[in-house]
Amino acid sequence: MPSFLLLDDADVQHAFAAHLRRLREEARLSRAALAERSSVPAPTIKKFETTGQISFRQLLLLWQSLDDLSRLHALTQHDTNSASQPSSIDEVLQHGF
Repeated sequence: MPSFLLLDDADVQHAFAAHLRRLREEARLSRAALAERSSVPAPTIKKFETTGQISFRQLLLLWQSLDDLSRLHALTQHDTNSASQPSSIDEVLQHGF
């Protein structure tokens, strides 16, 4: 039987924060250096890495400084070739997704 991972907004926020922190560390950038590169203040970067809290605009600025924005943009593109995802618990129960 397939297992399901139930995520909430905090899980995703922390995942984004961990991903960008890892990229920052791999690039051997201090928070101050990333702040200079991205125009996001170092205290905001620290808060983001600690709590996952950041404005969407600042998230994009950090992402652009550490990764390729097209990867993030691709998440917004509708993929008509992928299998349809259930939209309700009833669909899950009926079809055994």
